[in-house]
Amino acid sequence: MPPAQRKPRPRSYDPAKVRAAVTAQLAHVREAAAGLDEAQLALPTRLGECTVRELIAHIALGVGLVARLIEESAPPAREITAVEWVITPAGAEAGAGGADTALIPLLDGVADRFAALAAATPPDRLLAAPSGAIRLDDFLVTRCVELAVHTDDLAAALGTEIRYDRQALANATRLLADALAAKAPGGSVEVRIPPFAVVQCVAGPRHTRGTPPNVVETDPLTWLRLATGRTDWATALDAAAISASGERADISAQLPLVE
Repeated sequence: MPPAQRKPRPRSYDPAKVRAAVTAQLAHVREAAAGLDEAQLALPTRLGECTVRELIAHIALGVGLVARLIEESAPPAREITAVEWVITPAGAEAGAGGADTALIPLLDGVADRFAALAAATPPDRLLAAPSGAIRLDDFLVTRCVELAVHTDDLAAALGTEIRYDRQALANATRLLADALAAKAPGGSVEVRIPPFAVVQCVAGPRHTRGTPPNVVETDPLTWLRLATGRTDWATALDAAAISASGERADISAQLPLVE
C-alpha cells in the first residue's frame, strides 16, 4: 500500500517582517495619494463603480481592520489559516470611504494605530475575521495581499507606477501561490513566480527529479492579477506574460483564486 500523501506544512512568516511590510506598503500608497487632485480622485477604477478616492479609503480601512479586530474579544470560532482565508469566500471586509473622506489623515491614523497595536499583540492572538477565527500573524500576511493587489489597482487607475515594498510583494505572491497548491493539490505542474515562489499543484503524475514536464512561469504582478481575476489566462498568454510548457500546464481552470 503506498504511503498516505502528507499534507504540506503551512509556510511560516516572520511577524516583525510582515508588520514592517504592511507599514511600508501603506506608506507607498500614502505617497501616491498625497499628490492627487480632485479630478484624479474621481477617476474610475477597474473595481466596478469604485473611484480612486474610494479605493484609497478601502486600502486604509483594510489595514485598519487589524486594529479593530485586535480591540474586539477573541472569537470562539473555528480557526483558519492564511491560505484558507484566501480560498474561502467571504463578504466585504471593509467598506469604502465616502466622498468626503479626508484621505491623508485617514491613512496616517490607520498607520499609527496599526503600529501601536500590531506590535504589542501576541502573534498567535486569534482575531474574528470575516472568514473565521485567524491568528494575527496569518491575518497580517493577508493584509500584504490586499495591499499589493489594490496598489496595482490604484496604479492602473492613475496610469502611473507606485512603489512596492519587496517584502509585501513577496508575502502576497507566496500566499497566493500556496493557495493555488491548496485549491488544486498534486504534483503534476510546477508553478514558478521568480524570485519569490515555486509550488507544485494539480493532481496527476508527480515529478521528482530533473526538469519538470509541466511548468508555468510568470512574474509576481501578473501572478497577483491572475490569482485575483484582474486578468485571465488567455490574455496573459497572448501578452507573453506567462510561459507554459507541457500538456498539463494550463491551470486556467483553477483561476482566479479570489475575486
